[in-house]
Amino acid sequence: MIKTEIKALKELLNTPKNIVVVPHKNPDGDAMGSTLGLYHYLKTYNHNITVIAPNDYPKFLKWLPGNDEVLIFENIQTESIALIENADLIFTLDFNALHRSGEMGEHLKIASATKIMIDHHQQPDDYAKYMYSDVSMSSTCEMVFNFIELLDDSNKIDTKIATCLYTGIMTDTGSFRFQSTTSRTHNVVSQLISKGANNAEIHNNVLDCNSYSRLQLLGKALQNLKVIPELSTAYITLSQAELDAYNFNKGDTEGFVNYGLSLNGIVFAAIFIESKHEGLIKISLRSKGEFSVNEFSRAHFNGGGHTNAAGGRSHEDLKSTVDKFISILPTYKNELSPTH
Repeated sequence: MIKTEIKALKELLNTPKNIVVVPHKNPDGDAMGSTLGLYHYLKTYNHNITVIAPNDYPKFLKWLPGNDEVLIFENIQTESIALIENADLIFTLDFNALHRSGEMGEHLKIASATKIMIDHHQQPDDYAKYMYSDVSMSSTCEMVFNFIELLDDSNKIDTKIATCLYTGIMTDTGSFRFQSTTSRTHNVVSQLISKGANNAEIHNNVLDCNSYSRLQLLGKALQNLKVIPELSTAYITLSQAELDAYNFNKGDTEGFVNYGLSLNGIVFAAIFIESKHEGLIKISLRSKGEFSVNEFSRAHFNGGGHTNAAGGRSHEDLKSTVDKFISILPTYKNELSPTH
């Protein structure tokens, strides 16, 4: 962000406002960590702040400080819409296109509030007056840390803020192993730990909370794992019947796609998850090196994201979706070469 924008935002935040902070639909650790981290920061200015998530999120994020204050739009639409309509400022975090907030998108679009975007995904839409968009960043949580720093408020980062921001950085970097992790990322994490983030406790809360049924579901996913060695690709399928058989809960398939990517010689991994009640197939894509799953998803599966991590969706059935995926792959044979 340029200095004039920072100065303008500082002036906006100096007097109490009605503020709504919004993560994307199906929020993950970075989305909830950044929104709650920003929520706690803005509270230090005595603003009237509400975090409104488009829909519910996994249990392994519900220990985050401030979780009990989050409104779920799909559960209380009337109250949520009124808050959006009466907001002076709306922050959208970890997404850059309003449709990514689901049914909330239309209400955000017509809201009279000044909109501020903080996000690290590619190809942002032009809906916000103030945009902090940087695809080189590891996470939106790292960007929120920078945002607070740009406003000369690093001293306001307390244990609650540090905990939320650490959680999002840790989850979006795959525990600091993805290419987006930089020396700056580690520097920020170091400062968050010094501000009170308990890294061991955060890792335990997020990663060591498996249920027996989730581990059984993982076993089924690994049984369904298929490899196409000549195209350096692995994929997993999970049908609605399989999800039901193992008492699927939101967030249970988090990270499953990475098992395919962990195989020797694999450059591209995907997971296809059937959602009968939504009438679609949810797709998560991961890659190594320069193969862009963002471009692949945008071109073929109505999605997008980052170079090495993206999502998509299909309104065809599970078999047809997988067949389409397999039929497309030979087009990318050169890019999928491990030595490319």
